[in-house]
This record gives sequence, C-alpha cells and structure tokens, in this order.
Amino acid sequence: MPRSVRSGFLVTVLMMCLAPLALADWQRFEAVREAVGEATPRAQGLTMELPLVSEDGSAVPVTIKVDSPMRTDQYIESIQIFADGNPNAEVVDFLLTPRVGRAEVSTRIRVNESQTIWAVARSNTGEVWVTSRDIRVTVGGCLMTAEDNSSVLLSQPRVALPRAFRAGNADEVRTLVTHPMETGLREGPNGDVLPRRLVESLTVSIGGETALTVRMHTAVSANPYMRFFLAPQASAEAIFVWQEDSGFSVSSTHSLTVN
Repeated sequence: MPRSVRSGFLVTVLMMCLAPLALADWQRFEAVREAVGEATPRAQGLTMELPLVSEDGSAVPVTIKVDSPMRTDQYIESIQIFADGNPNAEVVDFLLTPRVGRAEVSTRIRVNESQTIWAVARSNTGEVWVTSRDIRVTVGGCLMTAEDNSSVLLSQPRVALPRAFRAGNADEVRTLVTHPMETGLREGPNGDVLPRRLVESLTVSIGGETALTVRMHTAVSANPYMRFFLAPQASAEAIFVWQEDSGFSVSSTHSLTVN
C-alpha cells in the first residue's frame, strides 16, 4: 500500500475510533443524560460557536445551530445549553415551533471556570443531537463579588426586527431587556449574599400563537440578550413577554409586516 494511501487509511480509522468516544462523553454529566433520555444522540448536524478563550466569564457569547427542517411535520422543538463546571449545570432552554423557521439561537452566558459547554437538540419526532465545546476562562462569571443591583427593575425591553419579513423565509430577531439576573450565589460589596432574582422566561407569540419560549437559568448573563429567527406566514401582531421569578413581567408589542 502506498504511503499516502496508508496514511489516509490510518487517519480515517483514528477518526472512526475517536468520534464515538467524544460523543459518549455526554454520559458523564447528569443534566445532559437527563436531556438525552433514552435516545441515541447524533453529533453531525448540531454546531456550537463559542470562544476558545474568554477573559470575562460573565458574558460569553454562544450560538447554536441545527441543520434540520423547520416544517409543521418535522422541526426542532428544543435546544438546551449546559455548563458542567457551573454551580448549576442548566443554562438556558429554547423551546421552538415551526414559526421560527430556522433552528439557530444565540445568547450570552456566565461561565464560572474553564470547562466544557454542552448543547442538546431534540426534534418533534424524537431525534436527538449532542455537541460540546471547551472554553478557557480567565475570570469566572458566576461567583464574583457584585454590586447590589436589587433596585434595578425588569425594564426597557428592546426588540430589533427587520423592516419587513420575507414570505417563505426566516429572518433574524434580536431582543434585550434590562435586568441584573442575580443568581443567589454571589456576594455583594458588604459580603452578604445577594438574593436570587432572575428573568425566568421570554415568550414570543405571533397572532396569538406561541412561536418561541426561552427558559432562563442562573447562567444567563445580566441584561438577557437573545437572538433567534421568526418566519411569520402573514402580517400579524407579535408580543414579546419577559417574566421575572417574582411574577412581575414586561412586554413589547410589534406589528410584523410580511412582503
């Protein structure tokens, strides 16, 4: 066998041996195991964009994409993010419907230490994908001493929409709301632990029907930022509602124009 062919063969064999081992790592983490359930997950088709190194672990950008249709009969119904080195492994859950049109989401998260970030995606037909990325963090973002922002209200909801949505396409939407997202784990300037206070959900409805729900946990960064897609079939009213764990909520209503 020529050397070039032999080298290529060895690389192929090595990749075939390593891929199952890498995919099997998810079984070591309870939160990921629970999300996967009894399914046999796949790695191909699910990607995560995450910095290799972050100097500030309090606001690390992450994007998850699933290469899958978003039709009424076949769509990605959830994307979950986990951080195995954080005090709480659950980071954020995106619950999708075909109305989003594209299985791609972004947010900013708190990363406590250098660790592995995991993503689990599930379709309405029971297919499951798992992927992960390692990240090195200089300053952790979960337990650092913080200013006392207890007086900061859930406020100033901001929604960036295209001037018009394109019929048959999914277009990008970006949202931001002012909130400290206090974890209940951090000390204030006087050494006392600041009370937990979180935005627990963002719900987006189009024409009275839910298009997207985002469930947030302690690792979502302050002033929660969410990027996703919407694919309205016709011009309609969209309502964005942020719900705090206290029961308080704010909303923002927008007219969606479809050309």
